[in-house]
Amino acid sequence: MRFPRLTVVLVAAATSLALAPAGALARVHHGVRPAHPAGGCHVRLTLSPRVITSGEPVLLTGALICRAASVASQPVTIYQHIDGIGGFNPVGSATTAADGSFTFTPTAVVADSGFYALGDGARSGTRVVRVGPQVTAIPPAPEGATFLTGRANRITFSGTVSPEDRGAEVVLQREGNATEEWGPIQRGVFVQPDGTFLFVHRFLAPGDANLRIIVRPKGHFGVRGISDVMSYTISQAQNPNLTLEPSPRPVTFGQPLKLSGVTKAGPGAKVVVSGRTFGGTPVPVGEVTAGAGGAYELTIPAAVQNTHYFARSGPFHSANVWVGVKWVLTPNAIPASVPSGTQVMFTGTAAPTTRTGHPVYLERHNASGNAWHIVSLGFTGAGGAYSIPWYVIGSGKEAYRVKVPGDKINVATASAAQEIEVTPALPSTPTPVVQPTLPH
Repeated sequence: MRFPRLTVVLVAAATSLALAPAGALARVHHGVRPAHPAGGCHVRLTLSPRVITSGEPVLLTGALICRAASVASQPVTIYQHIDGIGGFNPVGSATTAADGSFTFTPTAVVADSGFYALGDGARSGTRVVRVGPQVTAIPPAPEGATFLTGRANRITFSGTVSPEDRGAEVVLQREGNATEEWGPIQRGVFVQPDGTFLFVHRFLAPGDANLRIIVRPKGHFGVRGISDVMSYTISQAQNPNLTLEPSPRPVTFGQPLKLSGVTKAGPGAKVVVSGRTFGGTPVPVGEVTAGAGGAYELTIPAAVQNTHYFARSGPFHSANVWVGVKWVLTPNAIPASVPSGTQVMFTGTAAPTTRTGHPVYLERHNASGNAWHIVSLGFTGAGGAYSIPWYVIGSGKEAYRVKVPGDKINVATASAAQEIEVTPALPSTPTPVVQPTLPH
């Protein structure tokens, strides 16, 4: 475990408006007394969200409550503890509204932290936020690309962890047959001193491959870091005696799919193409006669779900070719500008509309601006509609998008980015901000 690099970053930030690392925030820190009433006053404080990705802001909402004294226009000082770096230090202040309420948004938090508020001699309890590192996976190819099975077709997955957490274990995971059922497919990789990691992986079986990178907490962080999901197609190498090429690949739900190739059986040979969907048995999808040079082509008018295709022609049998069918996302517009702490509803529809109960991710742009991470989870309902509530916290422009993860029936797709201008929080927040639980 190495602290110097992260320590420099965090201490510099704490002198303005707070950051933070990981560990034992549950223990009482030296010199900090528990909350207690003073002068007939006490301070309530809530923090949300309690689990974040490094670089995101949190919202502190509280109230100064006094039996006799006025609670309006009173100064409240916010203190932050960066775990592993000394005790609590003041990071900013807020002024109470007429009812004694106040809000405060520290500078983006980058590692585990504790906060408390001090007003009119009274101290609130400590509120803790746990932080996972930003995990930026560098995709080896654009989403939906096709990789081949076998050792000769090994694929390199790389990326970065920020802030660097040297020695933390990095795991490559693949989604199983059930949605959101993730399992490791490669281990034994650790974060390097410069924050990078690298996997070299070979795929064994054709089909869909939803992949993600997990960085287990070590030293600086209290929760694991999770990369965005990468979706690819795995196929066998082509048989030169009978090729089978789909186009486009992947194909969008409801769009036509062209299947073409060349048979060594020559012109006039019959070519039968069959398909097998997940859990089904092979069924013929078309029969054509090869033309000049043994070339053939047929078109499926509307692709609806992921399918394994293969062709037969005379004595020849093609490779098993897997074609993914992408979800179609239609997100609705969101407000152009909202105050920090405002709930925004991310709504829209996903097709196929008959697939209810499928997860829909709300993703936010990493602070580094070069990748995405999941912040919330919703599900498709009747007619493919989804609705994901999210409290927007911070300041300045924030970018979000919606993504439908893939499964055995349809492959993933993501919407274009949507930006929100976040303005300062209102003087008081009437209800505590409670963000939903992150997906497993």
